[in-house]
Amino acid sequence: MVTKAPPRSASAAHRALRLLLAAGVTAVSLVAVPGTAAAEDEKSAGNTLTVAVSQSIDSLSPFLAQKLTSTSIHRLAYEYLTNYDAKDARTIPGLATAWTPSADKLTWTYTIRENSTWSDGKPATAEDAAWTFNKMMTDPNAATANGSFTANFAQVTAPDAKTLVIRLKKPQATMTALDVPIVPKHVWEKVGDFSKFNNDKQFPIVGNGPFVITDFKVDQYIKLKPNKTFWRGAPKFDELVFKYYKDGDAAVAALQKGEVSFVPNLTPAQAAALGTQKNIKVNDAPGRRFYALATNPGAKAQDGKAFGNGHKALLDPEVRKALFLAVDRTTLVDKVFQGHAVEGEGYIPPRFGSYFWKPETGQKRAYDPAEAAKVLDAAGYRKNADGKRVGKDGRPLDFRILCHATDPNDKAVGKYLQEWWGELGVGLKVECLDSVSDPWVKGDYDLAFDGWSVNPDPDYVLSIHTCGTLPETPKDSGATDNFICDRPFDGLYAQQAVEYDAAKRADLVKRMQSRLYDTGYMNIMAYPNALEAYRTDQIKSITTMPEAGGNLWGQDGYWSWWSAVPAASASEGESSGSSTNIWLILGPAAIVLVAVGVWTARRRRSTADDRE
Repeated sequence: MVTKAPPRSASAAHRALRLLLAAGVTAVSLVAVPGTAAAEDEKSAGNTLTVAVSQSIDSLSPFLAQKLTSTSIHRLAYEYLTNYDAKDARTIPGLATAWTPSADKLTWTYTIRENSTWSDGKPATAEDAAWTFNKMMTDPNAATANGSFTANFAQVTAPDAKTLVIRLKKPQATMTALDVPIVPKHVWEKVGDFSKFNNDKQFPIVGNGPFVITDFKVDQYIKLKPNKTFWRGAPKFDELVFKYYKDGDAAVAALQKGEVSFVPNLTPAQAAALGTQKNIKVNDAPGRRFYALATNPGAKAQDGKAFGNGHKALLDPEVRKALFLAVDRTTLVDKVFQGHAVEGEGYIPPRFGSYFWKPETGQKRAYDPAEAAKVLDAAGYRKNADGKRVGKDGRPLDFRILCHATDPNDKAVGKYLQEWWGELGVGLKVECLDSVSDPWVKGDYDLAFDGWSVNPDPDYVLSIHTCGTLPETPKDSGATDNFICDRPFDGLYAQQAVEYDAAKRADLVKRMQSRLYDTGYMNIMAYPNALEAYRTDQIKSITTMPEAGGNLWGQDGYWSWWSAVPAASASEGESSGSSTNIWLILGPAAIVLVAVGVWTARRRRSTADDRE
């Protein structure tokens, strides 16, 4: 949390000293009384910015991490070649200060900045970047999270410390948006099995971003300290803590009590309540995420072997079509999100205007339960005497849906789906789990509540639905979202990946969304707003992205936490609310200033353990 330091008795003491010296006193002694540890702790606590999170860390390895919380932390700990401007998300320098393609755009040369150092003091060089990419190209386990970026790389070299050269097999449109954390070669070359190394045992973790990861406890917290040598300038808070809260109401209560500084992913009711409270600011901005239903299209690996226990009826496109015709998106936006969302249609949120797509009138699947019933009837799924839909094999259409126990939206939407689909004769069991990862990866689900944050360049979030991201075998894990493997979609993906013309590429991306919509494997229900809140008595200022009405949590960069300025903690002249007392003891030759507690500038930063 941001601990607002108690008004320092030093200020009052200095004023007293000035008066006494003016009166002719020439000797002053400062005496600290022992046995006052509690007062010292309260007085000397530094500025800590604590962010409440509800999502578990899947890995602290940049080669494995895919969850938003994990990737957001990696943006803080490691530099990428390029970054996104906070104002408008245009590409700006990161670890690379410049980049130049060859005439045929098959060779890209990056100039690596000279003023970036790893947190252990060693310089960050082109060799680190080359090693990172080459590792991803040669070790499938190192390509788990971001392999789509390097799949088209033919060769990566570092002719010298400041020059990185990437040679491509064919043109690649993402060369100024390679969202890959660059890691220090001298640390990571010692790692053996990249599939098992989670980078969570030895701290501090060496990085070159604005923060250094210093501690981590699973589903408790992750702590970071400012990187004092960060080339753009060190962050202004003494410590950044991401603290895990399983329950959203508990996180909100912690914000109200000042135990945390910031809470994302608020419900409309929570946002409304917080908006009326002193020292709390609610941010309501267009989001970069989509909220969706994902079906299990028949989990399989690249070796062709099927696995999991998904309901076979969902392999029928008519069943998927009927289910989605029985989803009232307007009601969900009005009742669940209470207007703090936009009705979902295409895969890319409207915030990304050039890529945003909407279905044509004849293509759109609007809420029509009567039509849904007709579709199921025609497909052979008729109601039995009990009103249940059954297939030709006699198996009822009873589905399970994976629900995140920490997300109240999942639970609320689940109740609506049970009602709407129940009227259709389709059963639905809502299975809310603290972590849905295990059954999801194993393919042990029928449907799931799904959502991803979309980057300014949509390549990655599109890539997770390509055949190449399926796991190599059922025992492996891939970068796939929900096991979609659709060859027409793959063909469009391959075309957009090599298209440098912005307008033509945007058209291909829209065609990909159209294909995804028609297959019915994904049903985009809403684009939720970023509903979040922070304490203004702890955070004086902070940068949203985009700067005009953007979000704070989950940015495409490190701007929010890097830019955050602590609220004024103890300006001289403030009245003291502290229990620290100042005693002036007058003697014949000297004045002894005795403080209950120590008022020196030395500060001990508060930790998560202190607050529990």
